[in-house]
Amino acid sequence: MRKSLLPIISLLLFSSLSKANSSVDALADNIEPEVIKWRHHFHQHPELSNREFETAKYIEKYLRSLGLEVETGVAATGVVAILDSGKPGPVVALRADMDALPVPEENDLPWRSEVKGEYDGKTVPVMHACGHDTHMAMLMGAAKILTDMKDELNGKVKFIFQPAEEGAPPGEMGGAEVMVKEGVLKNPDVDVIFGLHISANLDVNKVSYKPGGAMAAVDPFKIVIHGEQAHGAYPWKSVDPIVTAAQMVMALQTIVSREIKLIDDAAVVTVGAIHGGNRSNIIPREVELVGTIRTLDKTARAHMYEAMARKVKGIADSMGATADLILPLDYSYPITFNDPDLTAQMLPTLQRTAGQENAVLAKAVTGAEDFSFFQEKVPGLFLWVGGKPLDVAEEDSPAHHTPDFYVDDTGMKLGVKLLTNLTLDYMNQAN
Repeated sequence: MRKSLLPIISLLLFSSLSKANSSVDALADNIEPEVIKWRHHFHQHPELSNREFETAKYIEKYLRSLGLEVETGVAATGVVAILDSGKPGPVVALRADMDALPVPEENDLPWRSEVKGEYDGKTVPVMHACGHDTHMAMLMGAAKILTDMKDELNGKVKFIFQPAEEGAPPGEMGGAEVMVKEGVLKNPDVDVIFGLHISANLDVNKVSYKPGGAMAAVDPFKIVIHGEQAHGAYPWKSVDPIVTAAQMVMALQTIVSREIKLIDDAAVVTVGAIHGGNRSNIIPREVELVGTIRTLDKTARAHMYEAMARKVKGIADSMGATADLILPLDYSYPITFNDPDLTAQMLPTLQRTAGQENAVLAKAVTGAEDFSFFQEKVPGLFLWVGGKPLDVAEEDSPAHHTPDFYVDDTGMKLGVKLLTNLTLDYMNQAN
């Protein structure tokens, strides 16, 4: 009896999903001009991390116009809204980040940024050079559609507009980590969270996904090497921290090349700055190295911590110097880990929304995302949505965080539909 009912149940579910998909498509078409308008506004009026004051007010005003329950001032400038269907079901969270970067815009657009801001005590140009303007606009579009489809929901939707994804200013805390500490995943308790990122390197109308470790953990570090100062003409009277530093830079690379199982997951150690000395004929007392490590696996991350401490101490001891390793330095992001079961569960939604040929299995990247703090607490799925115009070759597309960064407005409609359909499908499958 049960076997005979399965085809009927499957047919009814498919029919229900098809009708919902058609409704979402039509509503996404209708809201697209507004989504583009919002994106242009945010792009023309960018604000730096933890300074998203006007951005938050703009978002708050719109969410209140939808009749949603809105909370502001979360993690400084974050905005959170709840859509309650009035029916039992899961709590689905959707997240967009709000902050821009200290980057001068070089695009010739009628809605280009001319904004200046303050970063680390300096006046700097500000630009949405990573697509966060599109993320906010897409989530606002999804909020509108889901509100219009409230009768078809089961449970609650929590819309999270997050500040400071790019990192808080020096001396401050911010971003997803602070939102989690302040209880953004509680009251009501979130069951699952979805997020997406526009990509300047992926064709519009495509979505890419990666089960497991999708983006790297990031751990900045600092090494301070203490030696003995001497005249450059008499190096035997010194304990040379520069030579010690040179050995450390090279030795740190062998952790990745000789100790990490790279066929499983990639890892990176980069020394980005060396500070020490001020004259050609003086061996200094102290040298400082600053860098970052990136890992896609918890075991590899733990090994990097152990190996760095071992290498730094061993080389310092061998040279008669001492060294302080500060790891992590001032912040740390976990691995952006897409729950494998959730990814498999929602893959049909990606394929149905974008088209099977447009849902692309991606490789992991060594960039980082603080969406990972949400995923440490609840199952999460983070996706890449295409923003590259079809007439631009991938090798010619501008990189994220650069002055000529650009993504096409037409890529946002797919993001709106994905956020909406992921919510609807997860709720339907949970009931």
